[in-house]
Amino acid sequence: MARFNSRARNKTVTTNLAGGKAYQESPKLEFASILLTSMVKNQFYRSADETMDRLVELMGQLDPEFVAKAAIFARTEFGMRSITHVAAAELANEARGTGIPRRFLRKVIYRPDDITEILSYYMNKYGKPLPYALKRGLAESFDNFDGYQLAKYRGEGKAMSLVDAVNLVHPVPNPEKTIDVAWKDYLAAMSDEQRELVELTGRGSMVEIPVTEALVLGLLKSTDTWEAKISNAGKAEDKAAAKADAWKELVQSRKIGYFALLRNMRNIMEQAPELVENACAMLTDRKLIKKSLVLPFRFYTAFKTIGGSNRKVDEALHEAFDLAMDNVPTLDGKTLIAVDDSGSMTAGWWNNDAGNPPIEQAAVLASVIYKSNDADLIMFSHRWHKPRLYHKDSGLSIVDKLMEDANGGGTNFHLIFDAAKKKYDRIIVLSDMQGWMNGGSPNDADCYKSYKRIYKADPYLYSFDLTGNGTLQFPESKMFCMAGYSDKIFDVMKVLEQDKQALINKIEAVEL
Repeated sequence: MARFNSRARNKTVTTNLAGGKAYQESPKLEFASILLTSMVKNQFYRSADETMDRLVELMGQLDPEFVAKAAIFARTEFGMRSITHVAAAELANEARGTGIPRRFLRKVIYRPDDITEILSYYMNKYGKPLPYALKRGLAESFDNFDGYQLAKYRGEGKAMSLVDAVNLVHPVPNPEKTIDVAWKDYLAAMSDEQRELVELTGRGSMVEIPVTEALVLGLLKSTDTWEAKISNAGKAEDKAAAKADAWKELVQSRKIGYFALLRNMRNIMEQAPELVENACAMLTDRKLIKKSLVLPFRFYTAFKTIGGSNRKVDEALHEAFDLAMDNVPTLDGKTLIAVDDSGSMTAGWWNNDAGNPPIEQAAVLASVIYKSNDADLIMFSHRWHKPRLYHKDSGLSIVDKLMEDANGGGTNFHLIFDAAKKKYDRIIVLSDMQGWMNGGSPNDADCYKSYKRIYKADPYLYSFDLTGNGTLQFPESKMFCMAGYSDKIFDVMKVLEQDKQALINKIEAVEL
């Protein structure tokens, strides 16, 4: 996920989704907030369909060039996929004739399956014919990828495969993107009509063809990857033994990458349990963690998926979470972290209906900041409290503690400043920004001003909107509005403390 900083001085008072007073976000800020937070899923106050409808509505208020740059920024810098697919398809529909969609698409498409996702969204909503700019932009984006990448994301068995995409947009074969295939295999893959058009004499054993043609003919195969080794093992007569041997080769030789190892711990546990100790040793190798630049967030995701099934793996994930703190840039001075534990943040958490509730995101980010900085931490809803935490606690234990301590109830932002009993260099608020108790804003902003006056403090105020609901509890000009978070959030915070316009400038500097 990600974040955004505004420069607009919009102080319009409005009503947020919880019915409380708040400040209205500028269209640019709200659009970026949705792009950088939305996983296209239901939220407490708004459904996924409403989120997409609001995104489209905001696009109509903004310059198409800004829309394009923001989508590229969200996709390439922060890995936001589904919501940028929506933006790409809608921009192709709304900005016809501007030349922007064609230039934009090649840059927002980061993986081959971005092509099929954008096409699927457009076809499901608008059907045929495809806009010319969409067809050309998608067709040209095939030039971004080589045979290995196209083979990896063929999408066989899906409603929209890469072959379907080729047949819809007709990419021009790129003479620089070719593959050598056996002549006999090439002929065998052709239809009778195609075979009649091919010169059959004077050929050697191999022939060079464009990768897109090889894709359509089914001649692209991933062979020299760990995925291919496991896939091939699954075709063996004794699948279980073959997969165990494949994992043994990959883990003991360390040919598998660090992220691939983390994603496949369950498979290793199930298919090659004798390798768990080796895999855990690799997982907790400080040098590998440092080299991979992995941040602690990744280990929480893994722990949520496989935690509790193997003690050694649990211990390794706890250790790796803390070792990954080496990759977290530290912030100067004293920090206060304020975690919103109200009903909208915690809804469904206790009965497992929430999926990935905002409190979970807040707890993980709070744990990382708390462990890696000189920080105090409070939780607030209709009251505030200070959970019993220690910096020596493991990061994953802190995440669990924060979620267990969540109260539910209403949201009262002025409690943050009741709890702030000293001078802080920054205050980080992790919330869905749906305050309604004590009148909401502008009272909350007044409490912030009072805190600054009483403690002679002038802290940076980071307001993390974890769900992109579109309103603020404080005026934009007095704070950094951050939408969600990503692996780069700490670098961004350091930049912001030097230049509060840095993020919006980054978006506007994106080249089309």
